[in-house]
Amino acid sequence: MPTPLEKWVEQQAQLTKPDKIYWCDGSEEEARTLMQIGMQEENIEGTPVFQALNPSAWPDAYFHRSHPSDVARTEHLTFVCHKEKVTAGHNNNWMAPDEAKALMTKLSDGCMKGRTMYVLPYMMGHPDSPYAKACVQITDISYVAVSMRIMTRMSKKVVEKIGNSENFVRGLHSVGDFDVNKRFVMHFPEENFVWSIGSGYGGNALLGKKCFSLRIASCQGYREGWLAEHMVILGIEDPQGNISYVTVALPSACGKTNLAMLQPTLPGYKVWTVGDDIAWLNVGKDGRLYAINPEAGFFGVAPGTSMKTNPNMMRTLHANKFYPTLFTNTALNVETNEPWWEGLDGPRPEKLIDWQGKPWDQNSGTKAAHPNSRFTVSLYNCPTLSKEVDNPQGVPISAIILGGRRTQRVPLVVEAFDWQNGVFLGARTGSEMTAAAAGQVGALRRDPMAMLPFCGYNMGDYLAHWLKIGQRLTHPPKIFAVNWFRVDDQGEFVWPGFGENIRVLKWMIDRASGRVGARQTPIGLLPELKDLDMAGLHIPQEKMEKLFAVDPDGWREEVRDIEKFFHEFGDRLPKAMAEECAKLAKAFA
Repeated sequence: MPTPLEKWVEQQAQLTKPDKIYWCDGSEEEARTLMQIGMQEENIEGTPVFQALNPSAWPDAYFHRSHPSDVARTEHLTFVCHKEKVTAGHNNNWMAPDEAKALMTKLSDGCMKGRTMYVLPYMMGHPDSPYAKACVQITDISYVAVSMRIMTRMSKKVVEKIGNSENFVRGLHSVGDFDVNKRFVMHFPEENFVWSIGSGYGGNALLGKKCFSLRIASCQGYREGWLAEHMVILGIEDPQGNISYVTVALPSACGKTNLAMLQPTLPGYKVWTVGDDIAWLNVGKDGRLYAINPEAGFFGVAPGTSMKTNPNMMRTLHANKFYPTLFTNTALNVETNEPWWEGLDGPRPEKLIDWQGKPWDQNSGTKAAHPNSRFTVSLYNCPTLSKEVDNPQGVPISAIILGGRRTQRVPLVVEAFDWQNGVFLGARTGSEMTAAAAGQVGALRRDPMAMLPFCGYNMGDYLAHWLKIGQRLTHPPKIFAVNWFRVDDQGEFVWPGFGENIRVLKWMIDRASGRVGARQTPIGLLPELKDLDMAGLHIPQEKMEKLFAVDPDGWREEVRDIEKFFHEFGDRLPKAMAEECAKLAKAFA
């Protein structure tokens, strides 16, 4: 008698019509076999799926080039298919489930002809964790099979764990013919199912990543009483050996991965990496908040990564512990067969092949590596990996940190008055757009908890869910907001950032443990300058004061913009958020 899993796989095979079906077991031997298959398998451009790189410089590393039209998440083709449109909210594209399935069935009919169907059984979270979820993804390209082995805990034991149960997350993926007009990523939260076609890019194809770990998982968390968040998890060890754990939510281009692997400048301090992108937060039996990282790898942006900006990530990429490491859409150094990207240490190589496989001309005005080129590497290569990374219960969270990119108005760090005020602080968080984002440079985009593109249901209900979680916590973590990006009158950053951010993290931990006070302002609690450890860092007093200045005129304008943003939520906005906004408005009246 076939199991529910076997029945489901057979149903997908009848639809997609692959030449053969291969069930992956997650072993290293299998991974090496898949790499060999990929080096012989051609992608749509006629080049191998994988190319081995220089093993002396980049051990067990391989290069992958995606289709030129397939280099980023396709948000406009990503849908959340709840039964009711209002459940998806204004923050998601919505399509009725029956309509979405009819469309995807038509596009997927025979889409795997001539290919192998890979069945990938994996866990998000450590298999022993009560918070982990069993999942199965189907794909038709070795790149996704190898990437999912790096990013998740893939094993045939997952099949045994699922057994005769219907309780597993399903993912069906095919690259199709890479036609952008036939490219969709559909989420069916009521069924814990993601269906993706037409793309081989990470965020659209590695369905355990944003599709499940955030969009589907956020809906699961809403139903089950936990939070799936777009957050770093890190441990901060003081000179006495005490470790405090924090989570950090930052939108893109705000230094999330750099922070996860921070190299502190304060003597005696260490930072331990638990995760760089996703946190699942659960209320423990002791009334504290606990976080696990559901992933097992890093899927990071290569350009800008260097020994200066993120030395520990560079060490991770060069490590030779866990096979393999992938580079996607970077440039290639012709003479040394090494990946290259803008911002990498050392002089630019004389001869480069660009991310599209063409000789690169430095006078062309184009980038050699795609701005969104990526690396995929095992978490266990990381030299700063926390010993608690596989703790089934997760790590206890002392502080939740929320942030964005603001050149003016928002202080370097502010502490919320309480949990409700902290949720308001997160709800109003935003970033000024950079050249890397679509839209007007400098325009403010509100992004509550950095979850706007990833929350799988109505964001008004999401904020209400945060408030409910707070009511269950007897020892809630403090909530802070940070802004590393305030500038002076000349447009230069006032705060140096990177390793110096340990000084701000130290103040937050000191606040969480009651070691230092704070001064009250209408926007929250700010540090007394004497409580910030500035030893060895020389920033003029007037500039430090500017970092914490609260300009009433600016904040009156800020309140008006928050009110406008909240209006978009309609009657789904929690009353508590409107009350917090009214309090802030009154303080500056």
